[in-house]
This record gives sequence, structure tokens and C-alpha cells, in this order.
Amino acid sequence: MIGYLTQNYPLIHAFAADAPSAQDAGKIAPRSHRGSHNPFPSVFKMAPQLSDLFSEGEILALRGSLDRPISGIAMDSRRTAPGNVFFALPGLRNDGALFVAEALSRGAIAIVAINEPATAPAKVTFIQVADPRAALARAARRIHHAPDRALNVVGVTGTNGKTTVIHLIKHFIEDDARVGLLGTISYDLGARMVPSFKTTPEAPDIFGMLAQMRDAGCRDAVMEVSSHGIDQQRVLELEFGAAIFTNLTQDHLDYHQTLESYFLVKSRLFTGGSGRPPPIAVVNTDDAYGLRLLAMLPPGVRAITFGESADAAIRAEGIELGFKETVFNLVWPEGRARVRCPMLGSYNVSNVLAAAATAWGLGRNPMLFLPRLGSFPGVPGRMERIEEGQPYNVLVDYAHTDDALRNALGMLRSITPGRVICVFGCGGNRDRAKRPLMTRAVEDFADIALPTADNPRNEAVSKIFDDMRAGVTQPAKFTWIEDRRRAISLALDMCRPGDCLLVAGKGHETYQEFTDTVAPFDDRQVVRELIALKRLSLSATPTTP
Repeated sequence: MIGYLTQNYPLIHAFAADAPSAQDAGKIAPRSHRGSHNPFPSVFKMAPQLSDLFSEGEILALRGSLDRPISGIAMDSRRTAPGNVFFALPGLRNDGALFVAEALSRGAIAIVAINEPATAPAKVTFIQVADPRAALARAARRIHHAPDRALNVVGVTGTNGKTTVIHLIKHFIEDDARVGLLGTISYDLGARMVPSFKTTPEAPDIFGMLAQMRDAGCRDAVMEVSSHGIDQQRVLELEFGAAIFTNLTQDHLDYHQTLESYFLVKSRLFTGGSGRPPPIAVVNTDDAYGLRLLAMLPPGVRAITFGESADAAIRAEGIELGFKETVFNLVWPEGRARVRCPMLGSYNVSNVLAAAATAWGLGRNPMLFLPRLGSFPGVPGRMERIEEGQPYNVLVDYAHTDDALRNALGMLRSITPGRVICVFGCGGNRDRAKRPLMTRAVEDFADIALPTADNPRNEAVSKIFDDMRAGVTQPAKFTWIEDRRRAISLALDMCRPGDCLLVAGKGHETYQEFTDTVAPFDDRQVVRELIALKRLSLSATPTTP
């Protein structure tokens, strides 16, 4: 097992202790004799069996026995433990078959792959399958006894808003039992909370963490479902109680190539392309792709629509966008309520509608859960206000697409009495086509723009800037600063009372990715430090008598 999952160490130690000696290599002891010299003989009796991971028809070819205990499953050779089954996955950069030898050296007792390795010890069971990723997802679900069946799992997909929506849903439906959560910022496993390492983790992590939620007494779980997670079958056969579509705009085209392909991958969550279709589909009808998705839903799926249009089942009316809060009427089939939202902007109205539509669809009473909106703490790095007593507004947001920047800056433009200033960047080794689009979005809504480094990865910031400049028509608005801390500092120097500074792109992230280095960097912390330093410098400046 990988990630934050707890290893069954007694079982792993038992397999390590039971490893055959050099003279016994190549022999498989009968199961009844395993553990005869082992200090943990009873542990094997409780171990899952290799045969439990596969159903009839999934195995194309078999060498060795399925009638043997295992300690777990692994897809990373570096994290393979004694007694594990190693799944050799084909990848974008490396083929898992290249790491079979390392997995075996770490104690793997079975290999699952497309092709049989050229050389493999006779003591190892080899299983040939058509699709190792699909086999991994099914095995992960089976080894954890299908935890999704014991939970009502709600999946949220879309380009923007996923993180805010899952946190809102959790806030709305959490009553006497804790609600589990898997998202970009953190994983709430019921008994503990840990930092996130991937928006939609790999299948062994997903099902392992759902099992921890189940064992901790959770009845519901909410999770972000990324397009990568769907396409790479990380959620294959996961039974969702509801699926939510927030919107779709250009993103991840370095992976999907076209917007159409991106949409079709997202749609699999609703149409049965990843397993059983969800009984409830919550869809944004203000989005053109949402309308397309509605027409694609299979029979038997209950559609719940949300948006500002008059025909949406859950809709917003009388919206008032303010500098400190957003107020609107939330309407549902049985009633309406005036709600005060501590989050800013029309896109957060859409996020609230998505969460409210989901909670209503799950049988919750809006008159009971809507008052909780006033106590919603917000989501770290999502329009997070940095308040250090300065006479201007500073917000940190995760906006990293042209649509997200237009939404964020357009909203700030409408409520800011002064100028709107924006620090932003484009990630390296990602979709190059969106770079000029992001620049144009900032140019359209900001008075002053400071492009800078985001996560450059293996690209030179100067080359990223070259792509971004293709979207510039008003160069006087732009000051290009490669160092992100320096760009934020200059932006703060420019701020006057009544202005608003948006630091966009990284949100909750606490690092910057360079070629082979991950360096600590938190926009929120940097802003606070710089404001304090500038205030200290100003107070230390001698005045002229």
C-alpha cells in the first residue's frame, strides 16, 4: 500500500521472516506448510488471498498459484513490501515493467502486467491482464472489501470550483457523524486529517482511505474527481451516490489535447464509463457543457440542475455582490431563502448552488443547512483575504486558468473602489496554449499586471513569458518579474488605499517546483511577511523636523 495508508506491519514482518533461503529459491512451499518456521504462523490465516483480487475472465494467462496469502498491493516498486502484489503499470514516462526486478528484490510475491517478464523467479506468481490499471483499481476495491458500498460517496468534477464545492457539501451535510473528504488541500479520514498529495489519488489510496473513513464511523464522503483520475481509471467501479458537474473551461490540454476530449473524459463519471452511473447527477445548466451532459445521462439517473437560469431546479435570484459578502435568494422546488454568503463573487454563488443542490438531492432540508453558510470558514487559498491592517485589500487565490482569472478579476473589478492589481504566472511543462489566454484575461480586468514565476518545473521562466506575451495588447500594464517574491513585493509597493491586489495561481500551495527542486513558498505567508517588513521599514524611517 502507498501514500498515507497504514501498512499491516505484522503481516509484512511475517512474510519477511518467511522468505525462502537461498537454497530454497525457486520453490513454493504448500500453503499448509507456510509459516512452519515462522514466528507469526497465525498471521497468514488472516491474510487476504491472491485469488481474492481477481474474478473470472480478468486473467489472460497465469504462471504459478493464486492460492497463496498476500500482504497488500503496490504500484510503486520503491514502496513495495514483503508479500505484496506488484502491478506493473504502463506510464506516460516509464513502463512499470522496467521496475519488476526492484519490486521482487523488495519482497513482491506476485506480478501483474501486460506481458510476462523475460526472467522471473519460479517462486513468483505471474498474472497477465489486458489492462493493469483497471486490474489495480478492482484489486484495491476488493482488498478493502468495497468500502464505497458502506459510504455514500459524492464525487465532484469540473474545471473550477471542485475544492470549494466539496468543502461546502461537507459543511452542509455533516451532522452527528463525521463526513470524510478527499481533495486538493487535505484528506479527512474520519479519525484523522492529513495533507493532500494528489487531487484524486491512485486507486489503492482512494479505497484504502475510504476504508479508514468507514472504519471511523463515517456514513458519507465527498471527493474531488479530476479528469486525470477518471482517464487513468483511479475511480473505476467506485460506486458514487451522487456526481456533480461544476463547469468546463480550457485546462489540461497538454494531457487531453482537445477540449472535446477533456469533456468526454469528464462525462464518463456520469454515463457509466467508469462503472455504474450515479443515481443522482447534479449539473450546472449555466454552462454549455453542462447542458450537453444533461442530454447524455443514462435512463434511471436523477438529474438535479442548478444555476441562475429560471428553469434550474436550484437557482439564485436577486444577487447582490458586495466587498465583504454576497447576498442572494436561493430557490428550490419547495421554497426559497435569503442567504448571506461570506465568500465573494458570482462564481461562489454557483459553488453554493452546487453544494445546496447536492445536499437537497441527498434528502437534507435547506431550511436546516442553509443557515450554516454564515459559519463556513472558507477554503485555504480560495479567495483567501490576507488582513494585516493594511488600507487596501489583498487576496490569494488558486485561479490558474483564463476562465478562473476572468471570474476572479471580474468580480474584484466590480466591487473595488480603487485599482485592481494582479500577480500571476503560468506553470511550466503544462498546457502552453492557455498562457496567452491567461495573460489576456488579466489584461482585460486588471489595471496593473505583474507576471512572474508559478511552478516553472523544467522550463525557463523567460520561455514561459514568451508564450504569455502573445496575449498582450497593452504592454504598459505589464511589469515582468521572474522572482515571485520580488513581484509580490513590488505589487504591495504599488497598492494605495482602496486598491485590491490579487495574488493568483498557487492558492494553498506551500512550495514552488523548479527543475529538480521543490522550494518552500507560500503566497499567504510571503504577503504577511512583506507587509510586516514594509510597515517596520516605514516606522523606522526618520521624519524631518
